[in-house]
Amino acid sequence: MPVTLTERAAKHVSSFLAKRGKGVGLRLGVRTSGCSGLAYKLEFADAVNPEDVLFESNGVKVIVDPKSLPYIEGTELDFAREGLNEGFKFRNPNIKDECGCGESFTV
Repeated sequence: MPVTLTERAAKHVSSFLAKRGKGVGLRLGVRTSGCSGLAYKLEFADAVNPEDVLFESNGVKVIVDPKSLPYIEGTELDFAREGLNEGFKFRNPNIKDECGCGESFTV
C-alpha cells in the first residue's frame, strides 16, 4: 500500500521545497523512541537512495526507507492548523496503540 499525502500536505511540502531552493521530496520513516516504541521522522530529502521506496502523491515524491515501510505502509499524511498550532498529522492504519502524549506508537 502506498504512503500518501493529502492535497493540503502536498501544497505545504511543495511550498517549503520551493522556499528551500533544493530537494527532491519528503523522506518519511520511523525511529525507536518514546514510551510506545516508535516515532515518526520527517525530513526534506535532497536525494533518493538506491534502496529507498518511492511513492508520488499529489505531485510530491514521498521517500521511505525499506526498514520503515512495514510500520507506515498505507499511511496518509495531512497538514493541519488548529488555532496557533500547525503540523503534520499521520493517519496510520497499522497503529495498535499510541502513547498519551502522541509522540510514539506501536504496531
